[in-house]
Amino acid sequence: MKLVYLGLADGDSFVTRPLPSATLTLDGLPGDRHAGPTRKSGVREKHLPRGTIIRNARQLSLLSEEELAATAAALSLPRIAPEWCGANLVFSGAPELTTLAPSTRLVFPSGVSLVIDGENAPCTQTGRAIARGVGDETVTSRYVKAAFKRRGLVAWVEKEGPLAPGDVASVHPR
Repeated sequence: MKLVYLGLADGDSFVTRPLPSATLTLDGLPGDRHAGPTRKSGVREKHLPRGTIIRNARQLSLLSEEELAATAAALSLPRIAPEWCGANLVFSGAPELTTLAPSTRLVFPSGVSLVIDGENAPCTQTGRAIARGVGDETVTSRYVKAAFKRRGLVAWVEKEGPLAPGDVASVHPR
């Protein structure tokens, strides 16, 4: 899998902006709104009171060009920009990225190792960002179904180091 996009969400929104390179730390992507060793629990952690401080296994959002293209086709759009989806890393050559199992490792030549936490479920927040990007509010309500099982993954940094578009990751199943 080849890294083709590296993005940072450093504003009030989860929408990212492209970076030419970055050095990941054990906290994730420095300056990204999802970086850090911990986070507050939310709707995904129904077993905990909302706002409980927990380990951050959602430091990075990973998507694939092929899954973005399939979702765009399902929505009759020419494309979906990775930044609209809050993508930190986008890969080519990963048509079924979302199906990678939790605990799978993605290892880069620099030594960076990412651990897949799990699937990143599609949500209307992403649908709204895409709708704004394409100027079609109907996308908001149609996005969740169109992106089902191809919204990508969330991961955490196991081994820190530099990354840049063009780097190739090897997949190491758990």
